[in-house]
Amino acid sequence: MFNRRQILKSAGGAALGLSGGMLAGSPLAAFAEEMIKLPFDNGERPLVKYPGKRPLIGHTARPPQLETPFSVFDEGIITPNDAFFVRYHLADIPLEIDPEEFRIAIKGKVDKELSLSLNDLKTDFEPIEIVAVHQCSGNSRGFVNPRVGGGQLGNGAMGNARWKGVPLKGVLDKAGVQADAVQVSFGGLDGPALPETPDFAKALDIDHARDGEVMIAYEMNGEDLPWLNGFPVRLVVPGHYGTYWVKHLNEITVLDKAFDGFWMKSAYRIPDNACACTEPGGKMDKTRPIGRFTVRSFITNVTDGAKLAAGKVPLRGIAFDGGYGITNVEISADEGRTWRSATLGEDLGKYSFRGWTMEIDLPKGEHRLMVRATNRIGQSQPLEPLWSPPGYMRNVVETTRVVAA
Repeated sequence: MFNRRQILKSAGGAALGLSGGMLAGSPLAAFAEEMIKLPFDNGERPLVKYPGKRPLIGHTARPPQLETPFSVFDEGIITPNDAFFVRYHLADIPLEIDPEEFRIAIKGKVDKELSLSLNDLKTDFEPIEIVAVHQCSGNSRGFVNPRVGGGQLGNGAMGNARWKGVPLKGVLDKAGVQADAVQVSFGGLDGPALPETPDFAKALDIDHARDGEVMIAYEMNGEDLPWLNGFPVRLVVPGHYGTYWVKHLNEITVLDKAFDGFWMKSAYRIPDNACACTEPGGKMDKTRPIGRFTVRSFITNVTDGAKLAAGKVPLRGIAFDGGYGITNVEISADEGRTWRSATLGEDLGKYSFRGWTMEIDLPKGEHRLMVRATNRIGQSQPLEPLWSPPGYMRNVVETTRVVAA
């Protein structure tokens, strides 16, 4: 076995492409399994193998950005750790961490600054568990038309896991949040390769940070966090996009004013209107930070372009939202003129994927299977995709084209 504190220093170091990208001649070349084609223009990507991961879709190597092949989501409601997507912003990721020496600093507008070890988190606080979807803000950006800048991801920059850790509220309460606190900022061990690059840091409003659900997680699906998913601890912000889920979390600062770092003030902003959208090709005027997930749903057991036997066809899939909970999933096979409700699977909590199943009768010919979900407060999905310059928050009704013969 790899020594945990060295897991990315030896064979792992090569797999991380420390001296190059995913091109011929780079350290990653030997780890490339095959090429796949995501279903949009310029969608060719390598499947690559990293330490602790099965072959995933490689987008960049420095920093590593790995997408989950969509077929994984048909394996079960919980996404396996070795298949969970990876997203870093900065190239200087930690390659050596001693869990015995690791500390999280809690500072700023608190009565008592703290320096907590991993053992402190596990023994001094009551643990909580929550099943929650983790989704990149740019998930599905490759489908956006007109195309926009940023990682051209398919639908696999998401996953659902059972997270265990301690409520951030408990840690803040132990430090003693002062009355003039406004926000809490978070930093991790990853850093910029160049000094002019802004270090990655995010912030939450104080009430959100203390809601009892935001978590400092040290376990994922009953195991230590995978290295590439934030070992030894990460922030878990249920129902909110992954930009807030800071990995290798080592610094928590309580602030008496809004955090004005680049990754809040300038990056991860969306149009400040009801749809978080603009006309295709338009510009954003007033903006706000990205926040909760929109409603999404997918068919997982039938792929686009599949040939099926005519007759009764079983369908299954997943749906999720930003924490209100999915109450209905519907399927249409007639261009959206009529919809039939699917049977919902086990409810693992309002932040989790919700499985669904249905049997549909398909006569011979071509069909467009459409799936949409509705949550507890009546939010659903648009029939036409919404557009914005950053390509965030895609949640159109998904269509799967099949041929029954």
